[in-house]
Amino acid sequence: MVLPPKVIHPEGDKEMVQSKRKISALVADTFDGKIHIEWDPQAQVTPLGQLPFFIQFLKMGHLFQPWVDECPSHYASNNAPKKVNILGSFLLSILSGHTRYAHMTSLMTDSVNAKLLGMSKVVSDDCARRALQKIDEDKGIRWLQDSLYYCYSPLLSQPWILDTDVTVKPLYGKQEGAVVGYNPHKPGRPSHTYHTYMIANLRLILDVEVQAGNQSASCYSAPGLWSLLERLPKADWPQFIRGDCDWGNDGVMTEAEQRGMDYLFKLRQSANVKKLILEHHCKSGWQQTVEGWEALSSELKLSTWKQTRRVVLVRRRIKNNVVIAPDTDKALPQQLSLLEPAEDMATFEYSVLVTSLDAEVITIVQHYRDRADCENNFDEIKNQWGWGGFVTQKIRLCYR
Repeated sequence: MVLPPKVIHPEGDKEMVQSKRKISALVADTFDGKIHIEWDPQAQVTPLGQLPFFIQFLKMGHLFQPWVDECPSHYASNNAPKKVNILGSFLLSILSGHTRYAHMTSLMTDSVNAKLLGMSKVVSDDCARRALQKIDEDKGIRWLQDSLYYCYSPLLSQPWILDTDVTVKPLYGKQEGAVVGYNPHKPGRPSHTYHTYMIANLRLILDVEVQAGNQSASCYSAPGLWSLLERLPKADWPQFIRGDCDWGNDGVMTEAEQRGMDYLFKLRQSANVKKLILEHHCKSGWQQTVEGWEALSSELKLSTWKQTRRVVLVRRRIKNNVVIAPDTDKALPQQLSLLEPAEDMATFEYSVLVTSLDAEVITIVQHYRDRADCENNFDEIKNQWGWGGFVTQKIRLCYR
């Protein structure tokens, strides 16, 4: 009997051969013709790998070529760059996450994506600056406003809310309009203010104006707001305008009432507003809303107002109870008046809203709570999309 040979070094487990999936090529219709795209699962991914599909969207949606053709930039020289090269360079630079004109030079060697946009080359940053300088300001603003309206106009047939707010762009150079103003995150730093008008909850910007850092009040935003409404057909107007306490003044509300536009703003807690809070603190009729908040509808006419308007008082209990002994020096009459006279000495925090809406207080409170999405808009488009970049020394070149 013959024994089988003894294996001194046994073989390891056989490698499992992964069967490669057969991926069919995708077709994208670009300005340079149709191209076929295949994906290699083992290869590295480029951040602009999805750009051909976006270019196809721009072509099929008639968004890019009409935008280029309508640009009010005109050259007399035969050696002048083409408009498609200038505007296409801006588009590629923004999609690449650039925030400065000088960053465009990194794209000048790109001979693939530029052709897909119908460009012959990527221009330099100096050429891009000079191109903007040659555009008439009024014509340039009208061109951009019309282009934006073409993009969002189909959405306006549905009920929508117009949010208005101001955000701060810190500056580190000697740009025009770099003035020290309200800047909570970087006090003392010169800045620009971006007066923004947007469709609520869609994170879609309708218009934006760049102004000096000390021009952050609603009186600087209101002209742009009324100009935006005048450009829109009356049937496409929002259900109401929504803003913070800076908008709760008689000038803005009177203008909105004359135009037949409803509004929802927050009020500053002035002396008369605090007096209203004290009058309704112990009254009944408060309705529970969400997360411990309760609301009560009332009317108010401040000394600077021309008429009486509807207000909604909103409050909730502070978790940590505050009790002040009556015999101490800190026991002010106004502080004690905010405390419950019963054995439950829990204090409240208050907010007061002013509105022309004829709706339940629960609906009004929820509408204003939804306004918090404005800050999310600013955080996303400024920090993730580089909004506020391409700042030049002349404010006219970065007004939009």
